[in-house]
Amino acid sequence: MKKLTAADPETKSPDLAAENLARLRALFPELVTEGSDGVAVNLDVLKQLVGDRTVTDAEEKYGLNWHGKRRARQLALTPSTGTLRPCPEDSVDWDTTQNIMIEGDNLEVLKLLQKSYAGKVKLIYIDPPYNTGKDFVYPDNFQDNIKNYLELTGQTGEGGKKLSSNTEASGRFHTDWLNMMYPRLKLARNLLREDGVIFVSVDDNEVHNVRTVLNEVFGEENFVAQIVWQRSKKGDAKLIANVHEYIICYVRDQIASIEAGLWRRKKEGADEVLAQYATFKNQFAGNHTRIREAMQEWYRGLAETDPRKSHKHYNWSDDRGLYFAADFAGPDDGRDSRPRHDILHPITGKPCKKPSTGWRWDEAKTKWALEQTPPRIHFGPDETTIPNRKSYLEEISVEPYPSVFYRDGRSATLEVESLVGKGWFQFPKNTDVLAELVELTTGPEDTVLDFFAGSGSSGHAVWNVNKALQTKRKFILVQLPEPTERKEYPTIADITKERLRRAGKKIREENALFAGDLGFRVFKLASSNIRAWEPNRENLAETLEASIEHLKTDRTEQDILFELLLKLGLDLCVPIERKQVAGGKKQAYEIHSIGSGSLLVCLSTAIPQADVEPLALGLVAWHKALKPAGETTVVFRDSAFADDVAKTNLTAILHQHGLETVRSL
Repeated sequence: MKKLTAADPETKSPDLAAENLARLRALFPELVTEGSDGVAVNLDVLKQLVGDRTVTDAEEKYGLNWHGKRRARQLALTPSTGTLRPCPEDSVDWDTTQNIMIEGDNLEVLKLLQKSYAGKVKLIYIDPPYNTGKDFVYPDNFQDNIKNYLELTGQTGEGGKKLSSNTEASGRFHTDWLNMMYPRLKLARNLLREDGVIFVSVDDNEVHNVRTVLNEVFGEENFVAQIVWQRSKKGDAKLIANVHEYIICYVRDQIASIEAGLWRRKKEGADEVLAQYATFKNQFAGNHTRIREAMQEWYRGLAETDPRKSHKHYNWSDDRGLYFAADFAGPDDGRDSRPRHDILHPITGKPCKKPSTGWRWDEAKTKWALEQTPPRIHFGPDETTIPNRKSYLEEISVEPYPSVFYRDGRSATLEVESLVGKGWFQFPKNTDVLAELVELTTGPEDTVLDFFAGSGSSGHAVWNVNKALQTKRKFILVQLPEPTERKEYPTIADITKERLRRAGKKIREENALFAGDLGFRVFKLASSNIRAWEPNRENLAETLEASIEHLKTDRTEQDILFELLLKLGLDLCVPIERKQVAGGKKQAYEIHSIGSGSLLVCLSTAIPQADVEPLALGLVAWHKALKPAGETTVVFRDSAFADDVAKTNLTAILHQHGLETVRSL
């Protein structure tokens, strides 16, 4: 039975540097060399492998560099030894929900999520702190970020330090902001599916830098758009009023994203127009002349600002549906080879007038359109009118998302104030905009991640989409518990949780028939449950005695279970079953089955020799009943065994029945 320690890879987040090195070694064995300092990558060999025989290390290269970039890259590769402690008391519908809200430094949290969620997230949306010269910048500590996080949030040591390291007096330090963002974006990419997408909200201060960083992390070929979001109609400025910000969009893999399905949104007002057409169609029994007159009269009665009025050109109809008689001419691009075939008028039988630039369609497609029932070409009263093609609203009621849009930013503030009160959160994101992005890019059961959660707008938006479409999208939110220095909500994370609680309650009250998931599991970042070797040189005897118990004494079984989930790569919302297994005459042991038997855990504090066989056989019996699909890992508390003989015997019995992977904590 292998004993897991704080030094074991299984008790840490993935060692990304080691994994990258292993991939390089597998692809190009000659690339990795060994020396006195360990393994290294031979850069000269790498250049030769990619056909570069001229570039030297000294030559300048295109890209963005800043002081600390190398350290920031290393920070992303440094494994975390932390854990996430479950907090059912802060949660809603703990036993059934698939949504997650995590309090903690998002750099460490992203590391901890690597094993369980790599390649599983469809959409990442983040709204990081804008670099205005006085916004919060996460003060990462290269040596021990967990310790640094606990101190900064007032949980240990000198709590209550000012969290902003980018004060107005220090100016807009691009390096501080980039050093904060770079490792987080590197880790975030690993969590995306191949067809995954990331949206980053940013303003003019860093848009140029974040584009360059995202080009490096995701590849310039995976850039999709720089969306301009106009948040107001006017502004106060000495020179030019800045009334917009940006949403930068990249995909993990452009080809995979396109193959997964084009991103389309419904044209605003189109469904309402089609519904009105259906009413007239029924009212006038398919009389298309009467239907057209009624549609035109209906459009005239709409206000100019009504989104339905933008479809007023859709007023013709046939037995296929409501259509617009669209231009059939080819584009005026100077080409003489445009199709100029004859199209005969269905009544006069004479060739119709041709557009000066020729037809949009070739003769074969025109023939196909004319043979459809009803035909897809719209004719005038005689051949003197150029025919049009029929553009049906039903067939083009969706459109690509625009790269420029207007949405008043004040409505988001009012929404948050209605849920948690005034003055608690500045500049929250608009849930309608986020819901549009979620609906545009994700499927019915996909996962959305926001690791700068703020007031929780992303989670609220996911719920709104699920409510509207009756889907089961899930979210993972991460928010630093930044102190507010106020009593009602001591931290920003407290605002996030309360906003979610009240938003979920409001949705349920206003939509009694909606039975979707409006809960969330809360976890808090903490140091590992496994005690690290930290000797007190002045009292080694006491240190040795304390180290006999490998697990921290102030942690619960649930704490330990969820660390196992993280470190073994299981979903934090995976089902957990419990069962009592008989030991000796009066002793019973509680066993936890996680993921339908993928992990079996017994954390009892004492397992005497006499109970080893009945306990092992009880585990075997339950394992057979569960019938897990893959290999099962069995975990015990190391200090529970009376001696090594008991541990060895139990392991042998489990091995005899096919349970090969047995570990102790």
